[in-house]
Amino acid sequence: MLDLIDSHSHFDVAEFDADRDAALARSRDAGVKRQILPAIAISGFDKLRALCATEQGLFPAYGLHPLFLSEHELDHLDELEKWIAREKPIAVGECGLDFHVTDLNAETQRTYFERQLELAREYDLPVILHARRAVDDVTAAIRRTGQLRGVVHSFSGSPEQAQQLWKLGFHIGIGGPVTYERAHRLRNIVATMPLEFLLLETDSPDQPLHGFQGKRNEPARLVDVCETIARLRGTAAEEIADSTTRNCECLFGLN
Repeated sequence: MLDLIDSHSHFDVAEFDADRDAALARSRDAGVKRQILPAIAISGFDKLRALCATEQGLFPAYGLHPLFLSEHELDHLDELEKWIAREKPIAVGECGLDFHVTDLNAETQRTYFERQLELAREYDLPVILHARRAVDDVTAAIRRTGQLRGVVHSFSGSPEQAQQLWKLGFHIGIGGPVTYERAHRLRNIVATMPLEFLLLETDSPDQPLHGFQGKRNEPARLVDVCETIARLRGTAAEEIADSTTRNCECLFGLN
């Protein structure tokens, strides 16, 4: 059995409320025994904390997601810092920039994002980043803040953008999109990239894999992501699992 870590799963959200125990059992049976659960808004912090305290192998990160900008208030940044100081999570996030959704104010996004980068630096925590149509802006913010480490999850940029992130010591998270044959650019990046910068993820319940379109994604399907990447690289799934699990352990301090 492969030993895998889902580096990005929203296993705490309502879509799993009806069958969370069964979904967790399926993931463990598949070899996905650990999950990183990044928060999206203050309103979900209590539920996330309770779930991770109850279930072994679930690890919380706290942050304010750009897609939920309408739920955030500026004083939530102060509240976030209190949570980080008190709870000592394994990361700050999910945070970042999203320029795909046009009705999200870019400057307001940057206000929340840049403060969260500062918190990650101040508390010496990795940061879990969202960068949809915003990889260059996110990379520039990483450079400006300095002394950061982390992952750009669900990476969808160019090979050149990926290389800039690797030069900064950042990982890229790869999930369901790599299972689609039409994802030529992403598959080419994954086929040739340095393994030390690769993390595997599902982004459950979102980003269903090929063959599961329209269905809820779940952590057990991380095995399919791993096997797809192994085929693209012409290697064994065990090698991908071993490398990415080690990467995840090192980045998030799971050893």
